[in-house]
Amino acid sequence: MKLLVVGASHRTAPIATLEQLAVAPADLTRTLDRLVALPYVSEAVLVSTCNRVEVYAAVSGFHGGLGDICAVLAEQAGAPPAALANHLYVHFDAAAVDHVFRVAAGLDSMVVGEAQILGQLRDAYHWATGADSAGRLLHELMQQALRVGKRAHAETNIDRAGQSVVTAALDLAAGHLDGDLSGRPAMVVGAGAMGALSVATLSRLGAGPLTVTNRGADRAVRLAESYGASAVPMAELVDALSTVDIVVAATAATEPVLTLDVVTRALAGRDADRGPLVLLDLAVPRDVEPGVAGLPGVEVIDIDRMAALLADGPAAADAAEVTRIVTAEVETFLSWLRGADVAPTVAALRGRADDVVSAELRRLAQRRPDLDDDLRAEVARTVHRVVQRLLHQPTVRVRQLAAEPGGDQYAALLRELFDLQVPQTSPVDTVPDVVENADSRPFFDVVDVPPTGGER
Repeated sequence: MKLLVVGASHRTAPIATLEQLAVAPADLTRTLDRLVALPYVSEAVLVSTCNRVEVYAAVSGFHGGLGDICAVLAEQAGAPPAALANHLYVHFDAAAVDHVFRVAAGLDSMVVGEAQILGQLRDAYHWATGADSAGRLLHELMQQALRVGKRAHAETNIDRAGQSVVTAALDLAAGHLDGDLSGRPAMVVGAGAMGALSVATLSRLGAGPLTVTNRGADRAVRLAESYGASAVPMAELVDALSTVDIVVAATAATEPVLTLDVVTRALAGRDADRGPLVLLDLAVPRDVEPGVAGLPGVEVIDIDRMAALLADGPAAADAAEVTRIVTAEVETFLSWLRGADVAPTVAALRGRADDVVSAELRRLAQRRPDLDDDLRAEVARTVHRVVQRLLHQPTVRVRQLAAEPGGDQYAALLRELFDLQVPQTSPVDTVPDVVENADSRPFFDVVDVPPTGGER
């Protein structure tokens, strides 16, 4: 088994492509089931957020696994794989571990250091656990990734730059409202995790009065009560829009909620001297219909615009420190994988030794039937002790060597020297080996490279 990451993010794909790839919560389990049912994919975790859609997978072969995953992503997007080629990135083995840890630490986020991605990774891991699509490799990877993310925030000041996407978006919005949101009437459309974070952030910034609306009215009421806000039915969306200055849209709807018609009617009932209506679209797929941005008196800030404005984030020193943490943690994880890889080979070597000893003891019993049971047992114990002592130091040493970079060669040498047949086991029962390869080129650049040294 190998570790493979295939995905697209705000760095490689426009919002329209991320919208196509996005997997709604209701479809996560079904998509995970489709992935692990494919020939080359044994384990899968699917991360689908407003800024990224990524598959973390344990695969039996690089090219086969890549083809399987891309087929599912293409089906999800309703497009041929070739249409996604320029937007997908691929990370394999060591590079895959590095990528996942960087994501968890917030280094790959639109706003460097933002902590929300850690919760999103945790949610993705829980979904995979519930769908039984994560085996031992991905369980270990995700647990360590979450630990790395927590360590990055606990041991550095990355949080200074790592404001949430919501905070960053509201900072941009404030620029259209005289630089201050205090006392500005605001509304949040959506009562999920992003909606709750938006209400909390608006409340902290002093915006108000606050209004919450959601297709599920009960969730809107509960969220509003938590922050002293008001809940309004979705049916009253037009009237509510006409009374606010800022709207954060963060629903899981598959179609735009703030349509051209809805916003046009809201503007008609709005005082002409109120200033612009600022719409923050933090949803994927988009909550704001594209044509809304062309309406007079409306400012739309979406994920695409945020990516352009926040491309050069602050706190380079803090990011460098987090990078050092990630680098060290990646090597620790790879050492663990390399050490785990040699275990089946060591077990096979000891099994071979036991078989040889047993065969010789049977031969002795046939040739010397005059030996009594006590003497035969003493001979058996002596031979076993000799074999175990001979094997002890080499097996201890090979485990130590296997944990070092390039250590996977020692298991292969043992198998070659002793002609050991190590059975292919389930990834749930053993940890796959790691090949030192940090390939992370775009999809077609990778698959067009002929494999070297066998299937990768």
